[in-house]
Amino acid sequence: MNNLSMIKQAMELRQKLNKAQKELGKITVEGQAGNGAVVAKANGQQKITAISISAEVINPQKARELEKLVLKAVEEALNKSQELAARQMKEITGGMNIPGLT
Repeated sequence: MNNLSMIKQAMELRQKLNKAQKELGKITVEGQAGNGAVVAKANGQQKITAISISAEVINPQKARELEKLVLKAVEEALNKSQELAARQMKEITGGMNIPGLT
């Protein structure tokens, strides 16, 4: 394989990766805790986009419990987002392990 061919392949891969990043930004996943009392939404780029908390779980005397529910929902949303991104990157790279991408 000559250098020109390798450069062309690298450029094509970069274009695919850029497109995948844009698509991941449009996809939403969510994590829930407390049977849906707390819901965190994230996009495919691991950015939290929304958190909703049911009024029933807002109690000043139980702030620690609410904090735990929020943390659990956010962790679940981020885990789903990371799994989604990893699957998409694996498809693009053909399973190659490219540092910084997977």
